[in-house]
Amino acid sequence: MCGIWALFGSDDCLSVQCLSAMKIAHRGPDAFRFENVNGYTNCCFGFHRLAVVDQLFGMQPIRVKKYPYLWLCYNGEIYNHRKLQHHFAFEYQTKVDGEIILHLYNKGGIEQTASLLDGVFAFILLDTANKKVFLGRDTYGVRPLFRAMTEDGFLAVCSEAKGLVNLKHSSAPFLKVEPFLPGHYEVLDLKPNGKVASVEMVKYHHCRDEPVHALYDSVEKLTPGFEIETVKSNLRILFDNAIRKRLMTDRRIGCLLSGGLDSSLVAATLLKQLKEAQVQYPFQTFAIGMEDSPDLLAARKVANHIGSEHHEVLFNHEEGIQALDEVIFSLETYDITTVRASVGMYLISKYIRKNTDSVVIFSGEGSDELTQGYIYFHKAPSPEKAQEESERLLKELYLFDVLRADRTTAAHGLELRVPFLDHRFCSYYLSLRADMRIPKNGIEKHLLRETFEDSNLLPKEILWRPKEAFSDGITSVKNSWFRILQEHIEHQVDDAMMAAAAQKFPFNTPKTKEGYYYRQIFERHYPGRADWLTHYWMPRWINATDPSARTLTHYKSDTKA
Repeated sequence: MCGIWALFGSDDCLSVQCLSAMKIAHRGPDAFRFENVNGYTNCCFGFHRLAVVDQLFGMQPIRVKKYPYLWLCYNGEIYNHRKLQHHFAFEYQTKVDGEIILHLYNKGGIEQTASLLDGVFAFILLDTANKKVFLGRDTYGVRPLFRAMTEDGFLAVCSEAKGLVNLKHSSAPFLKVEPFLPGHYEVLDLKPNGKVASVEMVKYHHCRDEPVHALYDSVEKLTPGFEIETVKSNLRILFDNAIRKRLMTDRRIGCLLSGGLDSSLVAATLLKQLKEAQVQYPFQTFAIGMEDSPDLLAARKVANHIGSEHHEVLFNHEEGIQALDEVIFSLETYDITTVRASVGMYLISKYIRKNTDSVVIFSGEGSDELTQGYIYFHKAPSPEKAQEESERLLKELYLFDVLRADRTTAAHGLELRVPFLDHRFCSYYLSLRADMRIPKNGIEKHLLRETFEDSNLLPKEILWRPKEAFSDGITSVKNSWFRILQEHIEHQVDDAMMAAAAQKFPFNTPKTKEGYYYRQIFERHYPGRADWLTHYWMPRWINATDPSARTLTHYKSDTKA
């Protein structure tokens, strides 16, 4: 996890512009570099490093003697870089996983490069010999990337939007900043004056398609067919592989643990593999909640079962409310459910950074979208409609759950790894018959639970624990986070403000006081940038006016009487 930043064709003084790059310093607390491009006085790269692999030679932009005309700034992890290096007999100059991008590009061009990368990434690749600039982002947008481009060819790129909003350009006093689409790469021509012109934007991978890099991996051959035992065996193989490849790091590994199905499966499998790898440090798991919250109790049960060094982080009403402003600034969104769910993740990341030396943090993000874990999937009109919805949610992850997961951890210099969004695991799961993936017997994610039923990875009551609304899971049995927020905001936003909401916020007009409150904070930090969020996250098929699972009739929380 790092922070990348680059300008091409800047009209303003680069030493002034580069101050914007310092807005993302939290993403790379270990080192910083600012480098001009030879021959282009108005082009430069900025890089904030979190040293996770090759601490000696890992600074960026990466340049190697063999290709002096290539400059690479990237944020991410390429898990198959060694396999590709050996397969194609590439000679490495460093131990950095991202070096593979330079060799693949030189060998086969940008399309082959993007398709062969097994990992999470956002990159800026400059080829001064062929006068090209390339931008690329992983399938689900696990690693963030934003761009701003003017009509006269000034291009600015950054890991987070906050590193672009204050840039100056003569022809555009207000730079339009937008997220770069996941699963795409862009080709741009570099002109002699340092400006660029976009040539094409290409979607190189769809989540349903088996990735091209599957040809080169070492996963044991999967058994064909859709018999349930075959499917369960294949899923276990792919999930095990998804965790194993993500052990690639020189830093200490930890895991977020809510006590729900997804994070518990990740933690249990991860600990098993760390023991097999004979890692010398105790494996740390982290849970957050208010006193006597269901998540804390369930996470404790899992930690005892698997034998991790478990940390419980308690927070109270005031700490949660006080964090909202800095959380929204970090997130760069005002989406209601994203903000709600981010507070706990932000506070636990803060704790990990301050009190431990765990840096690479695993979590269960992506499973709900892939395996139809949201409670409203019980209301799907058909398995085919549920399948469509699952793919829509995966496509939009970069606006919601992986945005939350990246920004809340990156704000504290941690690197998040999300095995449920492994390319092969996802494409296989999505290739299964639609009727195999829907909730069964009133239980969501039935297939995933069934897959691990005989593994003894988890206690049965955890494996079959129903989905919690986040606002219930982290908070006390006496009062939910959902209710705490409503009570606080009731005193901050009055009916007159709501009556004028459409006039004040014509785009994505907030329909609730909570939505209005978050939007106010967002506009204070990022005025006029509401279009970063195309729409609010909301359950389907139930005419919901609030994203909380508490509004669903199917929902039964442990915390309700």
